[in-house]
Parts: sequence; C-alpha cells; structure tokens
Amino acid sequence: MKIALQMGLLPGDSASDKAKWAHDHGVEGLELGIWGGGVAGMKRDAEGINGLVPIVSVCGNTNPEGEPHFHFLDPDIALRRASIDGSREILEFCGSVGAAGQIVPPIFGGPVVPDLSPYATPLEIEDQLMIAALKELGPLAQEHKTMFFLEPLNRYEQHYLRKQSDGIRVIEAAQVGGVALLSDLFHMHIEETDSPQALRDAGKHVGHVHLADNTRMEPGSGDIDFVAAFKALKQISFSGYMAYECGVSGDTSEERANNLAKSLDFVRDCISKA
Repeated sequence: MKIALQMGLLPGDSASDKAKWAHDHGVEGLELGIWGGGVAGMKRDAEGINGLVPIVSVCGNTNPEGEPHFHFLDPDIALRRASIDGSREILEFCGSVGAAGQIVPPIFGGPVVPDLSPYATPLEIEDQLMIAALKELGPLAQEHKTMFFLEPLNRYEQHYLRKQSDGIRVIEAAQVGGVALLSDLFHMHIEETDSPQALRDAGKHVGHVHLADNTRMEPGSGDIDFVAAFKALKQISFSGYMAYECGVSGDTSEERANNLAKSLDFVRDCISKA
C-alpha cells in the first residue's frame, strides 16, 4: 500500500513546490483534480511536477470543454455523451502519465431519469446506462493501460452508489476489464455497518482508496479505525495507492503543513500495525 496526496492539500504556490514538499516528506504519489482547467490544467501540473513524484490518479470528470461534468446517468443523450467523451480524454491522459486511473462518481444528488414502474424503476434504468458507459470506457482504459474507478458516495451526496456492494453490482454486470472500485473510507464510515468487512467482501474489485477521517479532515483527526481498514486491505492483497481526499486542520498555512506531515506519520504507523 502506497500513500498519495491530492495536489490541493500540498503546501506551495506552484506544482513544482507542491511536488518538492511531497517528495521531501516521502509521499509516493500525487492525485490530480479536474477543477483547475480539465486536462489542459493537469498537463500544466504534470509539467511542473516534472516526474519528481509519480502522478497516480485523476479525481473527477469533465466534458470535452474541460468543465466539471457528471451526467453519466442523465436522460439527455447529449449530456451522457459529453460525460463519456470527457472521460475518454482523461483516461488517455492517465495513460500518458502512467496513472493508475480516473476516479468518477457518476452522478451527484437524486435521480434524473423517470420512474417507469412497473416496466423499469429509476435504479434499473440507471444501472443500464452505467453498464453501457462502462462497456465503452473499460476497454478504452485497458487500451491506455489505466483504469476507470467507480466511486460510491454517501447518501448526502449521491443516491445511486452508496455502498461498496452497489459499485460491485454494476462492475460485475458490465463484465469488462479496465473498471474497478474506489473505496473511500469517509463515505464508507457513513454507509457501511462494517467497513473492514466491506473491503474484504469487495476483494479484487478494490482498485484505489481515498483517505479521510470521519471529520473529513486528515487521518488521525477523528475516530476511524485505520488499522482495521488497512488490515482488511492487506488481507485482500491490495497493493495500490491510498490518496488523501480531505481537508487539513489548522488556522495558518504553517499549521496545516505541520498537521499534514503528522498525519502522514500517523498513516504509516497504522500501516505498520495492520
């Protein structure tokens, strides 16, 4: 298991400054986000990072114009197509930098498809739309030697995929390679009754992990049992990246940097105890 940090959490004013801090503190990977200008922005970040620390993942999705876009389950075919085409470009970028994959929650909020019961419920329609998208994006991810990571969120952010088992249901129904599960310990702490067991049940489907405490701040700031979670990940032979997706406590930039460094030590200690 390897520790990664999202770029937005790192001290520094430039991508090169952030990469240097990560390198100096033993961080093993960097997770880029789409919110700084889509693929064009990530390419600029990659130039600044200049290989000092590996780029291991991309969080989020855009349309081809580089705008945040999560409409994989929309009844409007043009909106669905825009999300899929945006993902295609991001997966190509992931392959070009050797990243493990792109992390995508397919929708935020409630369902937007109609209820056609008894013919089909919204969930049944959404599953078919998601499966169709995965059948296109999975093989493309494989072509670029990367992955499409499907992310369940908690009930306050997404209605569709909440538990790990929800993501597994769709992945197994799609029956394609190039697709895996993003396991976020913060969201799991809300939705799962036993997060370590949910990880064990997910097994081979776990492709990438997000770390945050129950406070949604840095690990070590709350009460999530990271040792138990990491033990479960070891039991399923997970050897991928665990990226921080959280806030960092502190009132000043110096305090936040110190707290981030302390949290990295905390996570390493938890891994050693698992």
